[in-house]
Amino acid sequence: MTRHMLVTGGAGFIGANFVHYWLNKHPQDRVVVLDALTYAGNEQNLVMVSNEPGFKFVKGDICDTALVETLLREEAINTVVHFAAESHVDRSISGPDAFIETNIIGTYSLLKAAKKVWIDEPKAAGRDAIAHRFHHVSTDEVYGTLGPQDPAFTENTAYAPNSPYSASKAASDHLVRAYHHTYGLEVTTSNCSNNYGPFHFPEKLIPLIITNILHDQPLPVYGDGKQIRDWLYVEDHARGIELVLDKGQVGENYNIGGHNEWANIDIVQLLCQLMNQAFSSRPELAARYPLATLAAQGRSEALIRYVTDRPGHDRRYAIDATKTGQELGYQPVESFASGIEKTLNWYLDNEAWWQPLRGK
Repeated sequence: MTRHMLVTGGAGFIGANFVHYWLNKHPQDRVVVLDALTYAGNEQNLVMVSNEPGFKFVKGDICDTALVETLLREEAINTVVHFAAESHVDRSISGPDAFIETNIIGTYSLLKAAKKVWIDEPKAAGRDAIAHRFHHVSTDEVYGTLGPQDPAFTENTAYAPNSPYSASKAASDHLVRAYHHTYGLEVTTSNCSNNYGPFHFPEKLIPLIITNILHDQPLPVYGDGKQIRDWLYVEDHARGIELVLDKGQVGENYNIGGHNEWANIDIVQLLCQLMNQAFSSRPELAARYPLATLAAQGRSEALIRYVTDRPGHDRRYAIDATKTGQELGYQPVESFASGIEKTLNWYLDNEAWWQPLRGK
């Protein structure tokens, strides 16, 4: 079907990349972005699609149920892809209130609006329910932590969230499931591993390391740095969601991963090596980034600093995406080598985007 899609959080990192991907692949569709433009939402992320005929941006809060209902009706929305979330674990530890409000109350607001417009109003008018899909984007962190030899998370792994962030996402997952089983809302959920790529807010590990090197600032590594994450290039995530929307079974969860486990300290050291190589092979970088004296000398590793580990830091996440591969044909396209090179080059060439966001 031709989709009239509401993308919540579409000015954020993953949401904006998804909007770029979708409009490129499906130019006949209508895409309406709803974003409150909090610190991690940036309308500049959508500049390149702002003139597309099928695109519309609305500044607003997902907790504003009346606004969501209006958009669903006026834009004839038949698909919601729900990215909007507070997502930084450190911020959830120091200030969990926003995570409860956005991730739990906000998801409930969207579900309530979708049920009313797609199911209740047609029923009251004697019509069939509107054909629809509510896709909820979640995280592997809801599953808790893994030991070094534990098998990767599957869709049947019991939830065991360990931070206010992951607990709030787990709650939102359960609400989505409940609205399907109780009210018949047609939903799918995907749980992804750590994303990386263009437009990633500079507080997150990979862009933080890149931008700190360019300022000769310390590269903080929590604890021993041996926490392991599965890394997923953000466009591969968009491809996975596309497959879930096209082929996924209503009411099902799908894991989307990169098949790519790395320890944090190894990521940091790799980025140092790649930055040293970039400055060696591209002499113009030294002039563009005069503060990056250690990178220019091939010594970015000297900036690494081990810092006190954060409370409740999960030791390992790993996604088993077998179900998504077998049922939907999902496989990541980017290797980590190709994806991290694209990411590093994007940050080197887009200082005007990330420089104003540092320290926010």
